Amino acid sequence: MLPSEKQEKFTHLHFFFHDILVGEKATTLKIINPPSESSHGPFGSTYVIDNPLTKEQNLSSKLIGRAQGTYALASQQGDFAFKMDINFVFIEGRYKGSTLTMLGRNVIVNEIREMPIVGGTGAFRFARGYALAKTIWYNSTSGNAIEEFNITISHL
Repeated sequence: MLPSEKQEKFTHLHFFFHDILVGEKATTLKIINPPSESSHGPFGSTYVIDNPLTKEQNLSSKLIGRAQGTYALASQQGDFAFKMDINFVFIEGRYKGSTLTMLGRNVIVNEIREMPIVGGTGAFRFARGYALAKTIWYNSTSGNAIEEFNITISHL
């Protein structure tokens, strides 16, 4: 059956993203520092991630996948906008082995942020849609955070 002959499906996903920069089991690593933080501030800071995705807010709850990719501080205006390119890799349940790709701007000071879902694999082949992210918890000393994600996609 050709992709154009398949019936389009709509799926809603809900999970928690644990961004751990500091700690024994850090999952986020800063890989690029700006040339001079004094003149540009943190603009250009770039991170690589392999963050756990859990069913519930608590890190010890059921692991359903990993968020793998990079993000970089891409704004000099003080609005703390990151350019995000992340693959959500599902390792449990009905979507095991499938991925979703998110690519977009994340203004982390906004309560709710919307980012585009631009593709997927496996059960999410030909995916497109949007992700809504909300910070549930943030530690200003470590930078560690928990983000709640609600993703709505259409796919084949």
